[in-house]
Amino acid sequence: MTDTPTPAPGQIWQDNDPRGYGRKLLIERTDQTHATMCQVALTPAGEPVPLPGVRRTRIRLDRLRPTSTGYRYISGGQQ
Repeated sequence: MTDTPTPAPGQIWQDNDPRGYGRKLLIERTDQTHATMCQVALTPAGEPVPLPGVRRTRIRLDRLRPTSTGYRYISGGQQ
């Protein structure tokens, strides 16, 4: 099992909830308890492209973990 990194801006996470249809979210910023994220699509090269018309959402940081209704880390992050 891979280690889940601490959520940080620039990372891409995927929704594990089956109702989310595997949506991918880019962390734009974090604060003490939440991450502000927007839904993205990935190019063939793996670059995130924000989807037009999709609103931003705030998700509690403790939900960013690989459970059945949580989120799993895909890639990215600020260096």
